Amino acid sequence: MTHPLITRLTGEFDYPNLTNMGEVAAFTEGPGLHVIFVPGDIKRNLETPDVAVILPELRQAFQGRFDCAVADDAVESELRESTEVYKTPSLIFFRDGQMIGGIPKVRDWSEYIERITQIIALPVAAE
Repeated sequence: MTHPLITRLTGEFDYPNLTNMGEVAAFTEGPGLHVIFVPGDIKRNLETPDVAVILPELRQAFQGRFDCAVADDAVESELRESTEVYKTPSLIFFRDGQMIGGIPKVRDWSEYIERITQIIALPVAAE
């Protein structure tokens, strides 16, 4: 079951709905900064709609410095395991195919701004 506010992200805002790890890799390996919204179980997680509303506002506040996608149920578990960001809803940040940070659960606006500013300033780890 998809919540209307999540459908709004993929419909109105045209965020890709990532349904397999190949799509996740293709999305995160492109140039620039990328954010994947991991909604979690909408029936159990009452914060999910809040984050679905906040994400486009955050993108606007950061003047489009990152693009956004939504993790489909089919890929969510594997994505959480591979990034070790287990709590949902979460925003997981990537640069050059590597995860550089995550923000689980809903936060105050000022905390989002502070945390995203820190995350986007981080370098990608050397392999």
